[in-house]
Amino acid sequence: MTAASAWIQGARPRTLPAAVAPVVAGTGAAAWDGEVVWWKAVTALGVSLALQIGVNYANDYSDGVRGTDDERVGPMRLVGSGLATPAAVKRAAQGALLVGAGLGFLLAATTTWWLLLIGLAALAAAWTYTGGSNPYGYRGLGEVSVFVFFGLIAVVGTTFVQIERITWPAVVAGVIVGALACAILVANNLRDVHTDVDAGKLTLAVRLGETRTRTLYLVLGLIAWIGVAACALATPWALAGLIGLVVWLPAARTVRGGGAGPGLIPVLQQTGIAELATAIGLAAGFAVGA
Repeated sequence: MTAASAWIQGARPRTLPAAVAPVVAGTGAAAWDGEVVWWKAVTALGVSLALQIGVNYANDYSDGVRGTDDERVGPMRLVGSGLATPAAVKRAAQGALLVGAGLGFLLAATTTWWLLLIGLAALAAAWTYTGGSNPYGYRGLGEVSVFVFFGLIAVVGTTFVQIERITWPAVVAGVIVGALACAILVANNLRDVHTDVDAGKLTLAVRLGETRTRTLYLVLGLIAWIGVAACALATPWALAGLIGLVVWLPAARTVRGGGAGPGLIPVLQQTGIAELATAIGLAAGFAVGA
């Protein structure tokens, strides 16, 4: 493995749909009740991608130095595998988060300064997910953060910076995207539940146990599809978001059928694609129905 390919894998590109989806959905909501400001949409996408990559590197660094990644089921980690030093991965995380902060500052400066408070909260959440002396990801709160920052705030924020108001379709779209983003993390933690127990990492999956974690995954999907149906009150075209259901159903069958360990790796990819497909369908429906 070359150094470049290792760093690309370390950024976990398969998680990036979770960063793209909220911006797509939020831009669609902006189109439904206003006018898309494309440069702000692109800048918001840059913020979301930078934060996602920053979280991934920060997680790699923090779990690596704690020894949590010594025994892994999932994709390669830079620190845990010894392919990069902890200091280098830490700098990469900080650099990505700094890029996100800079782009976020631009959006705040051209919209409203109170957005900086949300930006600071997002940066703090990104670093303390598995970093710091008392990481909340080790206390079963990771899903809450994902729902808030990569669901509600990312979608509603994308809409707000473009039309400078909050609309109910944007909020519902935030719930939809947040639920599916949570489902990705739930599947990830279900996959790692046994190694996390050994490492003392008390994720929500560890706290709930396998059976209830599988139920949670299915409930999150149900919330998303109910949300898509609710968006049809704004425009029937929003039902195009149900295209994601086609991709999600095989993942749901795997989870419900008892898939475990490496068998859950495809579920993560399928859920990520379902999230992005749902966001694209919603955005297209909002735009057509505007």
